[in-house]
Amino acid sequence: MSSQFKPIPLSFFITPPHNCPYLKDQQSKTIFLSPEVQTNTIIYSALLEKGFRRSGEHIYRPQCENCNACISVRIPTDQFKMTRSQKRVYKKLSHFTTKTEPAHFNQQHFQLFDKYISTRHRDGDMYPTSTHQYQDFLLCDWLECNYLNFWDISTQKLVATCVYDVVSDGLSAVYTYFDPDYEKFSLGKLAILKLIDIAAKRNLPYVYLGYWIKESQKMSYKGDYRPLECFVNDKWITLN
Repeated sequence: MSSQFKPIPLSFFITPPHNCPYLKDQQSKTIFLSPEVQTNTIIYSALLEKGFRRSGEHIYRPQCENCNACISVRIPTDQFKMTRSQKRVYKKLSHFTTKTEPAHFNQQHFQLFDKYISTRHRDGDMYPTSTHQYQDFLLCDWLECNYLNFWDISTQKLVATCVYDVVSDGLSAVYTYFDPDYEKFSLGKLAILKLIDIAAKRNLPYVYLGYWIKESQKMSYKGDYRPLECFVNDKWITLN
């Protein structure tokens, strides 16, 4: 960092052990950036490079004592090449119009989120949904947070939204929710492929995907994108 910038002191706290949301019978701990720190895009971008993520306005990273299954991963946009399977998924984009807009709360997005959670994740801690939970989980006031919306061309219906952040060196996928009636279109995978497109056009080197947990069926799909950079032992390594 240039000498004209003064280092910003950061403080953190760690949670007591709690049930892991991804691996059965596992206990986890989480380290959080103190809410007393006045966060901005520069700070978050630096922490993202160190394996942190955000949930709402809270910045965190798993800090488990006997497990390192949660691996922060990112896709280098200038090296990414689609597999045959991903090319088939990408062709489904012809059924949709995509549009980005600043992320904000409205009933249309919340109703789509509620339908998604109520149909696919009734066993999770996000069910039942609420407007407060939606905003507290997805939205953030101190960085550029956007919606990537997918609209059905034939019906002009909003069928999927990918919430993503713009950070110093790329785009960070926060969460994607979609109409379960459109499951055959692989909209979660399509959203990632579209984010890679957007990042490449903006000359941004990475798309951050959050945590890859190989043993978790819900998270294992992130390993399908290659090359994939993984944050292991405090450095990024490449899986080809």
